[in-house]
Amino acid sequence: MTPLEAPVMNDLWYKNAVIYCLDVEKYIDANGDGIGDFPGLTTKLDYLAGLGVTCLWLQPFYPSPNKDNGYDVSDYYGVHPKHGTPGEFVEFMNHAQQLGLRVIVDLVVNHSSDRHPWFQSARTSRGSPYRSWYLWSRTRPAGWNTGMVFPGVQKATWTRDPVAREYYFHRFYKFQPDLNTANPKVRQEIMRIMGYWLQQGVSGFRMDAVPFLIAAKGAGVKPHKDYEMLHEMRDFLQWRRRDAILLAEANVPPDENMEYFGERGDRLQMMLNFPVNQRLFYALATGDIRPLVRALEATYERPPAAQWVNFLRSHDELDLGRLTDVQRQRVFAAFGPAREMQLYDRGIRRRLTPMLDNDRRKLELAFSLLFTLPGTPMLQYGDEIGIGDDLSLPERECARTPMQWSSDVNGGFSTARKTVRPVISDPIYGYHRVNVEAQRRERNSLLNWIERKIRMRRECPEISWGDWRILEVDASGVLAMRYAWERRALVFLHNFTPKPRAVRLRPSDVKSPVLVDLLAKHDSQADEAGRHVVELQPFDYRWFRER
Repeated sequence: MTPLEAPVMNDLWYKNAVIYCLDVEKYIDANGDGIGDFPGLTTKLDYLAGLGVTCLWLQPFYPSPNKDNGYDVSDYYGVHPKHGTPGEFVEFMNHAQQLGLRVIVDLVVNHSSDRHPWFQSARTSRGSPYRSWYLWSRTRPAGWNTGMVFPGVQKATWTRDPVAREYYFHRFYKFQPDLNTANPKVRQEIMRIMGYWLQQGVSGFRMDAVPFLIAAKGAGVKPHKDYEMLHEMRDFLQWRRRDAILLAEANVPPDENMEYFGERGDRLQMMLNFPVNQRLFYALATGDIRPLVRALEATYERPPAAQWVNFLRSHDELDLGRLTDVQRQRVFAAFGPAREMQLYDRGIRRRLTPMLDNDRRKLELAFSLLFTLPGTPMLQYGDEIGIGDDLSLPERECARTPMQWSSDVNGGFSTARKTVRPVISDPIYGYHRVNVEAQRRERNSLLNWIERKIRMRRECPEISWGDWRILEVDASGVLAMRYAWERRALVFLHNFTPKPRAVRLRPSDVKSPVLVDLLAKHDSQADEAGRHVVELQPFDYRWFRER
């Protein structure tokens, strides 16, 4: 069943949402200690609502040793004191709800921190009730140094614990022991964690590392994935809160997608579209849209209520692991040519604007694609103003610098002498030049341009609800797409090349005699043969509604 044929359920809020991902620690500091907090974030909710955002994705804010940006959780039921109190979190949630903003939070239950009381108990005795919550081996298993998530940085997946005197499994860093998610008690605890945050008013969860969460783990275990675990989580989620959602980080081949969504759409509602993301950057780097077209077509099938989430950059590296070696090298050459810009032999650790050389044409093209590809768009904090990166910081921290609000000290992020990460201060991307306050005053700034595009995107439900197809045009490097829903239709054109293109749309593809330009005064009138001819400049784009 295609989305167009499906029964319409207009109350699926996530279908036409605009998601904004932020790290509380790096967003705004209210108490002057150099670390972002919930009281500070609460003061910026009006800014986010004004931008047009409808849903916030909060990265981990739980108690943590913070060796992995908070993804090493030591207490799943709390707020790290550096971010504020539980009461201040509730005040934040209350204000978000007043503004109509939904909030989803990271669910990081593939592993815990080694400082978590569960692991501390498990390592002390084989008789500990938490021993079976983790994965152990008395001898070092075969393959102990394979399957690392962070190759070149991570040395093993099995590490000997001196207290337990056994080896424990960790797919990620050694300070993040994997939880044994096949254990019914662990699963029950995961549901309890979900229930706790749902009771606090969140609208769902971004699920970290889902393929590893549902994978069979342990020494000598035959590899397989327990997709039914996702069904169990979905049932619990919607029993507790009917409109809550699960958004998965699952970088898997397209032929596995339906296993995650469920054939009947009864597992995950949303997945980050990694196949399209990787080919999108290949197209931006080369002007060759063929792999992108194939990725779009490969991810076309999905249950009617399911939805893809499209993104440009995230808090992680730009993962290019599923491109061919030749394709990956082309993207490296265009966007991360220096070795220090690359990471884990598969990705680029840069922010979007530096990757695109601060070229406004390419930035507009990229964001136009983000807002018009099939699915729900997700923005990474700071990308709306073109924030840069700090390659002197280790691994992925280079793209996790504080938000730049003004030209005041520390970019208005904090009044502290030292901030949690240095605020970017270089001549091109530094806070004196790139900040929210300055861009609000400039009508044609990137910030105001994005706000206008988000407003228009929210007025185009055809993208989220409708059926779509790629139109064949005789202009190479131009992606032409048409959406249809409830007797309305949209046509989008994107020129990935540095050359002008004349795009001819056939009457069999676009039957309307008039295409109304939604962004400017470039309406198109069909000629006597019913054909539209649209002139595109280098890296140009058009949003049309058929009249």
